Parts: sequence; structure tokens; C-alpha cells
Amino acid sequence: MRLPIISADSHVTEPPNTYADHIDRAWRDKAPRMERHPTMGDVFVVDGMKNPVPMGLVAAAGKPAEEIRLTGARFEELHRGGWDPEARLADQERDGVAAEIIYPTVGMVLCNHRDFDYKRACFEAYNRWIAAYCAAHPDRLLGVGQTAMRTPEEGIADLEAIKRLGLRGVMMPGNPAVEDYDSPRYDDFYRAAIEIGLPLSFHILTSRADSVRPRGPKMNGFLSIIRGCQDIIGTLILGGVFARHPDLRVVCVEADAGWVPHYMYRMDHAYDRHRNWLPAGQELPKPPSAYFRENVYTTFQDDWVAFKTADLMNWRRLMWANDFPHSDSTWPWSQELLARHQADLRDEQRERILCRNVAELYHIDLATLPVRQVA
Repeated sequence: MRLPIISADSHVTEPPNTYADHIDRAWRDKAPRMERHPTMGDVFVVDGMKNPVPMGLVAAAGKPAEEIRLTGARFEELHRGGWDPEARLADQERDGVAAEIIYPTVGMVLCNHRDFDYKRACFEAYNRWIAAYCAAHPDRLLGVGQTAMRTPEEGIADLEAIKRLGLRGVMMPGNPAVEDYDSPRYDDFYRAAIEIGLPLSFHILTSRADSVRPRGPKMNGFLSIIRGCQDIIGTLILGGVFARHPDLRVVCVEADAGWVPHYMYRMDHAYDRHRNWLPAGQELPKPPSAYFRENVYTTFQDDWVAFKTADLMNWRRLMWANDFPHSDSTWPWSQELLARHQADLRDEQRERILCRNVAELYHIDLATLPVRQVA
């Protein structure tokens, strides 16, 4: 079977001038900037945030585990494809990938900034930069814009601006400024997202809960970083958002997917036994799992459990990704990994998970993309 393989979650490495060159003049002196730290290497310094953003994990794709370091990296040592669209195509070819849905890196950290005015200025700057980056090869570089969600009304304006820039989706901060995402105050925002045709993405590490220091060894944090996305999905489902907006599409990004069957069971169990906890009149017309199956997409890299349990969930909502150029990336070994992990899938499942699900969600013209043989 020959098809174009699409990564549903990849990233840029924001270059030093990303924000300074594109931010509103009133914020230019406070724009996130890159500095060379005496011990941490090159870092992004963000006004109002205590810790800078080191570059060590930002572009560690392809490195053996023993060479991965959080600090010490210099910008010129990183994968050039992180900011150069021409080099990016060569990176895609090396990994056997035809196109990528592209998310920010520093912008993930900015999602948790407490100053929503500052955050919105930074996101508007990033949206301008990523639109220019993707415009070099718009069929293969498909950018996702950012919104600060200072208010639901302002969020609608952001959706419209992101659409005008030619971007394909919207990355949401885990915590809005006004109430929470299940509030009826967001109903107009959700209606606008549906009408404009932009899926809403929630990426790991973009909720305040994700920044809580884990118990035990630091590595334990890698096991808990999917919780922020799970909490948001639970809020949307149990809060009736999908019941009110059945055409809304939400993407749970880089949180893996092997957990989905158990999570759906757990939601249904909780709803069956404890639905009286919901306020009067907020009962769901369908079981919670039905909304997960229809409205929620998940992306994953080397989660072999997701491939093995595909029939226990809606595999028409599963999307593979290579996470290039981050440290969890499967680049440049994605084809070897896929040959092992998806060997037991039926042809339709393979085609869906590697290509057609993401193409349908983001309206990608497959005829414009290079294809490769998939075992």
C-alpha cells in the first residue's frame, strides 16, 4: 500500500527573533528573547517567568539517550529544520514523512504565563512568524496558531485571525482567564470554531497542573504529563460541551492513546454510578465514551499499546506523529518503528492512522503530497 504519511504533531524551534521581530511595538522590550547562559547554554528568557527555557530537549531528535541533556545546547547546533522551511523538507524526506501539523515549542511554555495581555501579544507574534514559515511549502508545512483565551469573545477574534493567516488549527492554553472550558460562556466560541473550520488542540505541558513538581524521581513527571489533557477532555465531555456542540473537534496532542479504552470505561462507570453529582438538568444524552469516540482525536508516537488496542477505541480518531524535533521524537527511525508497531493493523486502519484521519481533520489535499510504500 502506498500513501503519504503525515505527522499529526511536530514542532518548530523558534529562532531568536521570532517574537522581537513580530510582536506589537508596545511589547517589544519585553518580547521573549534568546540569551547565552553561562551554564545552561542558549535559553529563551520570558518576561514574568522565573525559569528560562533551555534548548537541550527542544531539538534532541535522533540523539541516543546517553547524549540527551536538558541544558548546554547552542542554537546553531540544533536541527536547522526547526526554523528553516527548506531544511525542514529534507528532514521530512529522511524520516519518510510527507507533511506535518506543526506546533510551537517556546509557545507551549508561554501557555502557562499568568499575564494574559502579555501572552496574547506573544501569541499574535508567533502566529505571524509560523504563517510565514509554513507559507514556503503550504502543502507540507501545516501550522497551528495560538490563542491566549483572555475572553471567549477575544478568542473568536483570534480564530478569525488565525484562519486568515492560513493556519490549520488552534492550540489552546490549558487554563483560560474566564471560568473554565465547560462554561456556557464558551458556547459562541465553540460555534465559531465549527463554522470557521478550525480544530482545537490541547497539548501536553500547556496546563498549570503539568508544571507541578512530581513526587519521587524527576523522571516520574514523564508519567504524569498526560493528566492535564485528560482533565481537559473530562471537563469538556462531562460538562456537556460535546453534547451541546456535536460537530466540535478537539485534539489531545502528544498524550499517547493506549490509555483511551480504560479512560472511556472509567468515565462511563463514574457517570453510571455518580451522575447525581452533576447539576440538575446537565445529564448527558449519551454515555461519556460516545463523545470521546466521536469528538476527540489523539496523537501518539511510539505508543505500541495504541496500535495493539486500536479496535477498543475509534481508530478513525487516532493520528500518528513523529514529534520532530523534540527529544521524544521517533525521527529519523519512524519507518522502522512503524513497520514493527502497525504490522497487525488492517489496511484500512493503517491508512487511517497514518494518513487519512489527519488529512480529513485538517482538510489536507493528499494529491499534493509524496507517497511511500507502507508494509
